[in-house]
Amino acid sequence: MSRTPADAGSDPEGEPGAEPESEPGADPDVRDPAATGSGARHARQTSRRSRRSGHRVLWLCAAAVVIVVLAGVAWYEIEANPFGGQGRAIVVEVRTGQSTASVAAELAARGVVESALAFRLSMLIPGSPTIEPGGYLFHERSSFSSAKSVLSAGPDVFTLDVQAGETLTEVEMEVENLPGTISRSFVEAVRDKTVRSPYSPQGGDSLEGLIGVGTYRVLPGESGRRLLEDMTARFDAEASAAGVTPSAASALGVTSYQLVIVASIAQKEGYFDRYMGKVARVIYNRLADGMPLDMTSTVLYPLGQDGGTVTTADRQIDSPYNTYLHTGLTPTPICTPSPTALAAAVAPPPGSWLYFVVVSRAGTTLFTSTYQQQLANEKLARERGL
Repeated sequence: MSRTPADAGSDPEGEPGAEPESEPGADPDVRDPAATGSGARHARQTSRRSRRSGHRVLWLCAAAVVIVVLAGVAWYEIEANPFGGQGRAIVVEVRTGQSTASVAAELAARGVVESALAFRLSMLIPGSPTIEPGGYLFHERSSFSSAKSVLSAGPDVFTLDVQAGETLTEVEMEVENLPGTISRSFVEAVRDKTVRSPYSPQGGDSLEGLIGVGTYRVLPGESGRRLLEDMTARFDAEASAAGVTPSAASALGVTSYQLVIVASIAQKEGYFDRYMGKVARVIYNRLADGMPLDMTSTVLYPLGQDGGTVTTADRQIDSPYNTYLHTGLTPTPICTPSPTALAAAVAPPPGSWLYFVVVSRAGTTLFTSTYQQQLANEKLARERGL
């Protein structure tokens, strides 16, 4: 029997096959998976997959960290212990106040270490040396331990400055201030006369005036003989560059060695570069006229004095260096001449000067050809308290 529209609104309870009422707002086509057995299994499977996925992520992150750490360690070890062994020697000067980072950067730039960053990291290790200013001898491609060992030992490269106008004895005294045994071996090399210069005279064995001026680096373990050989080699180069040759000397009426003697006297008497050529010309003019040189610096040389007043008693000392008593040049140079003094002795300006005197505390020097004018210039110097 068919149902009427009114019957459609009734819902007999417990009628077989009847659909349960949906909650207000619920979608009748969507069902709770957990309400069925298959939904529960699906939820458990999803949870297990989520846990496994999380474990994989953690494992991958841990593996990545390990790889990065191992790569960093490998990089550091390669930088700290470079292949191929040490290379050539390199001297590095550490300046006062220079930072560790700056030192590391300089060592890397000079090829001593492979990486400034890695070396800076190595310096963070407790017990790393405090870097003192001074010179250090390294080698290219040094290991970090080797470079730090050099730094921890302190400066081992020292400098020696040979100034124009110094005597060989004064240079020996400066070498005595260097550490180690180099001073003794240097003096022995000077005394045994086996180191010679091509400018040494026949039968002469003194190296006075035959060493080059400038700064010398003294390396660890260097011998005094090697240092002296370097000094004479530098002078040979300076003299050659200045034109000290037999032909140039002959044109001036002297030998090559005597030309060096003239340069040494011009160095002491002229003092300023601008006067050395004129002093050299005075020397040559006096030699040509057979006059004594009358140079105070030559009298003071055997007395071990550098400048000062020459007394009447000093002028009476019977010494081959006393150019008040003896005509001609001294037996040896009286100091180390500069390249300027050597050039002045090779090519002095033309002139007839025979006399000169300092007339001011600033060193102003007047040159003249007559004795009368020289007396007037000397009076001017006395009036100025000189």
